Amino acid sequence: MGSMRKALAVAPLLSAAILSTLALAQSADMSAPMAVIASETIPSPRDVPYPGGTIGLAIDATDVTRGLYKVTETIPVAAGTRELTLMLPKWIPGHHSASGTIEQLVDVRFLVDGKEIAWKRDRVDVFAFHLALPQGTREVVARFVHASPLKIADGRITMTREMLNLQFDRMSLYPAGHYVRKIKVKPVVTFPAGWRVFTALDGQSAQSGKVSWDAVQYDTLVDSPIFAGKYAQRWDLGEGIFLDAVADKAGQLAMPPEGLAAFKAMASEAVLAFGARHFDHYELLVAMTDRLSGVGLEHHRSSENTFEPEALVKWKEFDWSRNVVTHELSHSWDGKFRRPARLWTPDYRQPMENDLLWVYEGQTQFWGTVLAARSGIQSKQTVLDMIASAAGGYATQPGRKWRSLEDTTFEPITGRNGGKSYDSISRNADYYREAMLVWIEVDQIIRNGTGGRKSIDDFARAFFGMRDGDWGELPFEFGDVVSTLNSVYPYDWAKLLDTRINRPGQPAPLMGIEQGGYRLVWKDEPNSYDKARYASDKVQALTYSLGLSIGKDGAVSGVMWDGPAFDAGIVPGAKIVAVNGETYDGDDLAATITAAKSDKDPIVLLVQRGTRFMTVSIDYHDGLKYPWLERIAPGKGVAGLDLLLAPRRIGVVPVKRQ
Repeated sequence: MGSMRKALAVAPLLSAAILSTLALAQSADMSAPMAVIASETIPSPRDVPYPGGTIGLAIDATDVTRGLYKVTETIPVAAGTRELTLMLPKWIPGHHSASGTIEQLVDVRFLVDGKEIAWKRDRVDVFAFHLALPQGTREVVARFVHASPLKIADGRITMTREMLNLQFDRMSLYPAGHYVRKIKVKPVVTFPAGWRVFTALDGQSAQSGKVSWDAVQYDTLVDSPIFAGKYAQRWDLGEGIFLDAVADKAGQLAMPPEGLAAFKAMASEAVLAFGARHFDHYELLVAMTDRLSGVGLEHHRSSENTFEPEALVKWKEFDWSRNVVTHELSHSWDGKFRRPARLWTPDYRQPMENDLLWVYEGQTQFWGTVLAARSGIQSKQTVLDMIASAAGGYATQPGRKWRSLEDTTFEPITGRNGGKSYDSISRNADYYREAMLVWIEVDQIIRNGTGGRKSIDDFARAFFGMRDGDWGELPFEFGDVVSTLNSVYPYDWAKLLDTRINRPGQPAPLMGIEQGGYRLVWKDEPNSYDKARYASDKVQALTYSLGLSIGKDGAVSGVMWDGPAFDAGIVPGAKIVAVNGETYDGDDLAATITAAKSDKDPIVLLVQRGTRFMTVSIDYHDGLKYPWLERIAPGKGVAGLDLLLAPRRIGVVPVKRQ
């Protein structure tokens, strides 16, 4: 029996050895390809002028019915040129990602002496077109159509029957191999008859609907979008800043006197805060619309903004919605003039590195918020409520445990495809609002450390306010931010910013709010800002109570990770059908949550997910919760946060700390 047991024990080892040998033999016989190294067929950009001369760009933007921009681009080439690579911009400034719309470029043709020539798309970078030119070619004519989306599911709608938002990066090609600032373009655009046209481009002249401008560097062209429309108006805000508005209807441009006063105050407050102008003139392009897709995009001498259609006319009612204009205006200094070193690129093919977006976007979010309050674009209470909304979100966000604020700066790239089921754990573009809270803390540290003699305004003038009139780009690194802060007030800024920005697992940055004399508290009704945006979005936000938000007809639009609804198995996309046996109604659900504070019974929801129904019980008894800011010591002088939000302009007496 001993010999038999030994034989039985050895048998599996022999079988394993045989199988291993067979696998090795089989592996040796299997195909094993080697990588084919992709060849570089696109010339790298050089800081030398494009030798062909000035490119002519003619765009017909009159087909507002079909949403078509018809382009004829004439590209002169130097004598003897036999190969030419033309590219559509891919990495778009302000988008912080490869968001070029190559899919919307159709019916592409290239002609030499009136005859079509063959072209090939680059196999690696599909934004590039390679052309083999006949001998003696002096110019290439490119003809194509930018077919703009007609429904939001296909992309951003940029053309309606009443207005358009023309962005040159979507409908122009540039020759590879050169810094884009070394390429000259002469633009001409044909608009529908009677439309008014606004842009930062210079030398505008019009004849029979055809508008032309001076030849300009290609990077300046891409940085100078157009708003045009049937119903339009322009206001001079002072400081070289103009408000150019188009609207769905003429009556939506009837801005009341207090609105115009606030816009003028915004212009003076911005220049006062930053201490210089980095533009010769600035065009605040605004569309009053619910037909054109929304936009908030910065440029050096202009910005693209959309408002609710009646946000100018009903000034007080839409107080919550206008922050975009102060944000985008602030970008002329922060992001356009002073730009993170690796967010400046020589062309639109080189990838951008986003790690300093917490300065580029985060401090701009801060200044947009501050300038809105200082100018009256938004009321001080609305601004305080916006800060409360951000503070409440980050005080309860589970994703902070694993993902740093700095890592969210890559969100424009990592999150481009969307598809997030649980935003609270994945995080989003938090480098905007969370960084705003960090910059509030920076301001309060400076104020408290200097006894109120200095503030973040001193940093702004030192960092953004040099070289008045310079509208080039001045790159910066992290060390430049730290050294400028230290020149204003010596402190261990590197450690503070490293902790707040680069390290996950940190508490929400509420210290600035508290040092500024306020604290985050929770109430059973939304603050003014949240209440208005919830109504606009048609959503019932129960994020801080049941841990979910509900849209139209009871559809669950969001679920808080590890919240009561999450633990009960409710997921985004499900539908709340009934509450405690009664048909779902938003007001009734809110009343049920309130009643449960004094009731030990769970809240019972009937939930539909696809074709299945389930009954879930949520044992929650803490009532409705919404974030607010509250003065820590009311009646004891003016708090630091109040001082930050107080006007600075001449004629307005600043509030002083008591």
